Amino acid sequence: MSSKTDRKQPDRAKPSSGFTCTECGGREVIQDLEKGERICATCGLVVSEHRIDTGPEWRAFTSDEKDARSRAGAPTNYAIHDKGLSTMIDWRDHDSQGKRFTAKKRSEIYRLRKWQIRTRVHSSVDRNLAQAMSELDRLSSQLGLTKSIKELAALLYRKLIVRRLARSRSIDAMVGAAIYAACRLRKAPRSLEEISRHSRVSKKKIGQHYRLLVEKLKLRMPISDPANYVPRFITQLNLPGKVQQKVLEILDMAKQNRTLVTGRDPRGLAAAAIYIASILMDSRVTQRDIAMAAGVTEVTVRNRYKEIVQKLNITMAP
Repeated sequence: MSSKTDRKQPDRAKPSSGFTCTECGGREVIQDLEKGERICATCGLVVSEHRIDTGPEWRAFTSDEKDARSRAGAPTNYAIHDKGLSTMIDWRDHDSQGKRFTAKKRSEIYRLRKWQIRTRVHSSVDRNLAQAMSELDRLSSQLGLTKSIKELAALLYRKLIVRRLARSRSIDAMVGAAIYAACRLRKAPRSLEEISRHSRVSKKKIGQHYRLLVEKLKLRMPISDPANYVPRFITQLNLPGKVQQKVLEILDMAKQNRTLVTGRDPRGLAAAAIYIASILMDSRVTQRDIAMAAGVTEVTVRNRYKEIVQKLNITMAP
């Protein structure tokens, strides 16, 4: 027995009380949901187009599949301690019409709000997650992280806490470590110094918790690539796209020479390549500005610059 697909086919012509064709005066209209058109059944005139489909975006082939995919409300969010599945009582003491509650009603709502918060966070794990997700939200905002990185960091933290793999550990340090790991996994790396600058714990402590996270979750972390730092540095320095393209070419040549990249800070290599490309493409930037954007010293930029120019035989303009 073959199952019928749930494709959207044009509806049959049916009379519409509020429709009269301007060409032929017909009263019957065809709804083509796939193209978003309303068509006169008599003369074929397209009455309206680009109509919004209010149906679901998914397809189902059986009734069971349809029931499983149907949903209501917002999708789950790992960056919220209860995944966004619970409700919240608004702090404003107004009803749906904007009228202010009476004193008796306000005291009642206050008690309901208090108990609602208590029921949402009732176990030690929930309390830990509530505090951690609040810190994660703050750090993500300060660092300007994307939603995907924030969700991955929340997922890594949840795996540690739910499995009780990191007992008696600093919540702030573990959140910083999860963000550092998520940035590396998403190939949008941030340095430990940058994270600790906005966190309440030191770089050393975040590094210790990062090693613990990698060990407990058995993660295979990718090697830091200098090219992953380039787009962010280029944006901070307001350099044109041609400079970024030249930087990536220089880094590709540098990777072929193992002595240039082995044991070198990827931020320093990216900064030196940006300095070289800015000179070659006549969009000069000072070493000081590049060093500040990359979070390294001017000495590091100078040393990496000299090594790259010498090993790759790049002729610099005077």
